[in-house]
Amino acid sequence: MPEATFDLTGKVAIVTGGSRGIGEAIARALAANGAQVVICSRKLEGLEPVAASINESGGKCVAIACHTGKMEMIDALFAEVKERFGRLDILVNNAATNPHFGPVISVDEAAYDKTFEVNVKGIFFLSQKAAIMMAAQEEGGSIINIASINGISPAPMQGVYSITKGAVIHMTKTFAKELGAAKVRVNAVCPGLVETKFAQVLIDSPEMHQWFVDRTPMARHAQPEEIAGAVVYLASDAASYTTGAVITVDGGNTC
Repeated sequence: MPEATFDLTGKVAIVTGGSRGIGEAIARALAANGAQVVICSRKLEGLEPVAASINESGGKCVAIACHTGKMEMIDALFAEVKERFGRLDILVNNAATNPHFGPVISVDEAAYDKTFEVNVKGIFFLSQKAAIMMAAQEEGGSIINIASINGISPAPMQGVYSITKGAVIHMTKTFAKELGAAKVRVNAVCPGLVETKFAQVLIDSPEMHQWFVDRTPMARHAQPEEIAGAVVYLASDAASYTTGAVITVDGGNTC
């Protein structure tokens, strides 16, 4: 039986959306616990300073550009990871988009398609390719999807985004059921409101921010680093019997 440890030494991890915010915090935490981390996002120039900083602090990190809504770039990402490292132990599906903030009746087709392309299609095929690599390894692996409490209870003005995050939660459970026998664990983390560029419109709006805080027992929003701990747990052998779980990290908002 695996030891209940958070040590990730020798493990290779991919973190999508790793250039800032929650993705950057997760990449730093995985590297701090010994993992070799591959961070990716659409633009290499946003990734390189993060990778350099992690390496300078004693971690191991490489940056690879990948638009997670584009199949050819997903294929290229996995081909490069396989060539460089020969294995994959951890996939963190963090990349997401939300181009429309407003009522669902005002969403146009382009915004709808873009949200589903990145938030659902991308996560599905990244998970599929990761699972194939992991299933071929004796140790299996861990896939961690960054969903949202919006996938549990939709938030105002974020309808399509909430729908996609609900899909991510069900995708997590589907993959977990099918991949358990292959020792591939699949879990989801559902953050509440986190102070990132992605959520800045909510942080900066006194009315929206107060709406969230009033519904949160801890009466505040989170910092990106507060999400990373749950991911390290799920990536590690400490979570060896955890699959299909949906862990809320939301200050009690969904209690």
